[in-house]
Amino acid sequence: MLHIVVCIKQVPDSREIRIDPKNNTLIRQGVPSIVNFYDMHGLEEALRIKDELGARVTVVTMGPPPAEKGLKECISLGADEAVLVTDRGFAGADTLATSYVVARTIRKIAETWGEVDIVFCGKQTLDGDTGQVGPGVACRLDLEQLTYVNKVVEVNELKRKVTVHRLLEDGIEVVETSMPVLITALKEMNKVRRASLPGMVRAARYKPTVWTTADFPDLERAKIGLKGSPTIVAKTWVPEVRAVHSHFITYDSPEEAAHILIDKLWGS
Repeated sequence: MLHIVVCIKQVPDSREIRIDPKNNTLIRQGVPSIVNFYDMHGLEEALRIKDELGARVTVVTMGPPPAEKGLKECISLGADEAVLVTDRGFAGADTLATSYVVARTIRKIAETWGEVDIVFCGKQTLDGDTGQVGPGVACRLDLEQLTYVNKVVEVNELKRKVTVHRLLEDGIEVVETSMPVLITALKEMNKVRRASLPGMVRAARYKPTVWTTADFPDLERAKIGLKGSPTIVAKTWVPEVRAVHSHFITYDSPEEAAHILIDKLWGS
């Protein structure tokens, strides 16, 4: 049976993000968190493969204890297992440190529940917006990687092959590669399902597996958290709000509206 791991992250709801005008940083207090929606499309594709071929789907996230809520949401949709990696030692991680911890977690998941065939990540997160963690994990685990995937065409378990469509600036690239593979998902990949009542009941009772630094005895402390994060934010700023002027045209016919519009545009 295939084993699929889906990496998710809880992020601030972008519809309610506010900026502190004094220090130009995100105000996270009071802002609801959601599962990064690109990650949800990766989960949906994993569940579709499970429905079609049979597979074990394990979801993983690195974050504070409240991130358990996002894992439970994934369980309600049909994931089999969920792992929360949480520890103060992981706090302040940039994409380099995050990919290190996530890669080590996937190795531990393989040791616990069996070898991993496919890893799904969203193409990027709404808060970081870098698109670096997925490829970073693939490099650390020496996995084939398929980025910016908008369609999974075929998963052939017997031949250990995956065929996908990658969205490029100038068209679509059809790629076939071998498993194990890491895929970063675009929102065009699929439509995320709704949780079923039995799924919601299971999620309410489910307790994710929780791993801390103590569960990774050979973890290199210099590569995690702030110590393992060479990224430095030198400056942040809020774009100035520009005034937008509008003018409503009243007319009796489309022809008259066209003439008025032309006059306005040409300033006559």
